[in-house]
Amino acid sequence: MSWGKYWTAAAVSTAAWVSAAAAQEKIELSLPLACEPHKTCFIQNYFDLDPGSGVRDYACGVAAYDKHTGVDFRLISAEAAKSGVAVIASADGTVKGLRDGVTDIFIRDATSDLKGRDCGNGVVLDHGNGWETQYCHMMMGSVTVSKGQTIKRGDKLGHVGFSGMADFAHVHLTVRRNGEAIDPFLPDAKDGTCQRDGKSAGLWQPAAIAPFAYRSGEIITSGFTGVAPNLDSLEKSHTVEPLDEVSPALLFYARFINLLAGDRIRIVIDGPGGTLVEQLSEPLERNKATYVSYAGKKRREVPWQQGRYEARAEIVRDGGVIAAAVAQHDMAPVKGTENASEKVIEKAP
Repeated sequence: MSWGKYWTAAAVSTAAWVSAAAAQEKIELSLPLACEPHKTCFIQNYFDLDPGSGVRDYACGVAAYDKHTGVDFRLISAEAAKSGVAVIASADGTVKGLRDGVTDIFIRDATSDLKGRDCGNGVVLDHGNGWETQYCHMMMGSVTVSKGQTIKRGDKLGHVGFSGMADFAHVHLTVRRNGEAIDPFLPDAKDGTCQRDGKSAGLWQPAAIAPFAYRSGEIITSGFTGVAPNLDSLEKSHTVEPLDEVSPALLFYARFINLLAGDRIRIVIDGPGGTLVEQLSEPLERNKATYVSYAGKKRREVPWQQGRYEARAEIVRDGGVIAAAVAQHDMAPVKGTENASEKVIEKAP
């Protein structure tokens, strides 16, 4: 018998055992909120892997901000949060800490000092083996758990809100291993390394994270309106001024997240009499975490023509379309039994 071969085999066996043991110690995560990915909720910011002053998400993109230590799962608006969207435990654990009682108000509107309460209302879960998850910016008065309580994956912790240092409705999830915040998409990333194809499941359950396929540039809402929309107002309430035959303008708008410098927005509106608008914007001068664009026409003396209007918004990047949203609106008389109706007929990556 060759002792050299024996020790080599033993070393390989030990390495495999250590690797298997380490794999068993890793936490497995499910989504931290009850929603429909890319429909009612979206990933606004990822973990920032860049060790310096730059920004780099796990897919080598820039959907993050400097020193961001978690993942932000956003809703359409603060109004949508008020309907009660559950924040749920991403894994079995024990409640290590919590806070409630912080007012839900966008940071730009806050009048009180939030030092030490950046997370707003939140919950910290201990999962054992040095693993923790923290859930931030929950709705005031919604936290439903108590310290020391045993929690199962999927248990409700509270509701999504916008308390603390928040400028949109979302739940911020931080994952820690032995006290250090790590990227749940690339938990073993070293020195800012990333995965350019953006297909890493990391610590997530593959079936849970699959619907949240990585997107750099996305349309989160769109539709017709009679008055120019405002981004700040849309963050608070995603409703817009309805369009009817006597609206001062006929507009189609779209809301975007994580656009890149150089992206262009194309909007086309077709009506009963043909094409009303076909507009391609100038390239964006810088990255835009959130953005709204609209196009249309002002009404003259006569009402808008009755019939069907269709519109399409596109993100154009490097000459190709990377995302699109299409909607239609049936213009009916203001007076009568029929009301104007609107239907989104397509939203494609």
